[in-house]
Amino acid sequence: MDALHTLTASRLAELIRLRAVSSREVVEAHLARIHTLNGTLNAVTVELAESALAAADRADRSAPNGPLHGVPFTVKENTDCLGSATTYGMRSQGQALPYLDAPVVARMKAAGAIVLGRTNMSEMGMRFCTDNPLRGRTHHPWRRSITAGGSSGGDAVAVAVGMTPLGLGSDMGGSLRVPAHLCGVAALKPTTGRIAHASSLDPQDFGMAGQFMAVPGPLARSVDDLALCLRVLAGRDIRDPRSVDAPLTGAPAERRAALVTGLPGTPLPADAVAAVRRAGALLAAAGWTVEDAEPPELDRVGEVWLKLVATDLTATLPLAKPVVSSALATHMARLCAAADLSGTSNHRIHTERSRLTRAWSGFLAEYPVAIGPNLGTAPWAPDADLVPVQGLALIKDATRFILPANALGLPVVALPMGGVAGLPTGIQIYADLWREDLCLEAAAIVEAGVGAASVNAPLVG
Repeated sequence: MDALHTLTASRLAELIRLRAVSSREVVEAHLARIHTLNGTLNAVTVELAESALAAADRADRSAPNGPLHGVPFTVKENTDCLGSATTYGMRSQGQALPYLDAPVVARMKAAGAIVLGRTNMSEMGMRFCTDNPLRGRTHHPWRRSITAGGSSGGDAVAVAVGMTPLGLGSDMGGSLRVPAHLCGVAALKPTTGRIAHASSLDPQDFGMAGQFMAVPGPLARSVDDLALCLRVLAGRDIRDPRSVDAPLTGAPAERRAALVTGLPGTPLPADAVAAVRRAGALLAAAGWTVEDAEPPELDRVGEVWLKLVATDLTATLPLAKPVVSSALATHMARLCAAADLSGTSNHRIHTERSRLTRAWSGFLAEYPVAIGPNLGTAPWAPDADLVPVQGLALIKDATRFILPANALGLPVVALPMGGVAGLPTGIQIYADLWREDLCLEAAAIVEAGVGAASVNAPLVG
């Protein structure tokens, strides 16, 4: 048997169910991995060893009580988890203990899963580099000169190197998919409302951007694990007024895929184009019709995303300034200025959002899945996102094919596609609202051709 820390969550659940291994053995294997690697990588911020081992012993004494019985997972520090602080990477929140588990944590526990620890994030979730004044920087597993991404960088690194089989992160502008790509793991950003998003700590009601664009989601090393997590996590919770109970599968769709190999305003790296082409070839070999196509108005979608975010930031920045780093406050102010909200009404923003959503749904009716790059640029150095002028240009170029999922609420899978020159490559697979099943179906075909992500030891230098 392969080392336990290298196995997927689905395989671990099967072995525990068959009593081929114990939950304690699985938890201990991942704790050992944390003890070996985390001092170098700083991905896991709070190790919950005592409670995790106690939960594992309870699992071993009981009959399986769910699809993730006895399997450990980690939780990003902006997600409520009883017994540990919801810090958002902020010193002022270092002792902010929640009153309830977030819906995603409660559902993972109800499925039998065990919280192993908390994971690092960017300060306030506002950056594409995982670093903050409270916990410090999370390092890329294989190259210290580039970022691990953000804001869910702690979970992406922990999953990539086998410190956990599953991570729970969140995504309002690529916060799952950016670090997944940079660290070579898979992620699912669901349709907004598919997975409930709520906090027991104030503010319990999010602003415009949070309501329309922020979603929780899983990071894993296989498409099967993403699908399993979706089945566990989906559904309404009364604490999230936007959440719904919706079928996990839809009507049969034509096996037809759009390949997006060019983005407006920025030349794509050659490895990004090659990854998209390879995915298309694998789908074609499986009987799909594959065509090059251009999705609607990517630049305008990005503008709407930025205006939604800036609307929230303009209201919250005066409150945030005293409790965030000066670097983040300056970054937030730059984002607000770049959005240019002068003369822009909420009415206009929402009208445009509705129009663009209809346009993308029309495109995805013609092409039930759209496959394109994850990042529109090569990996970048830590803190490059904070550089005046160039930092904003980097964010814009990197996220051109990321932001439609958030601005329009669409589901998307980020899928690793192997490596080039020692660094991961990846793609995104989009589908229309509520059609995660199509994303996952296409992702499973591609993964079968390229192989699922594997655990590798970090080589930080």
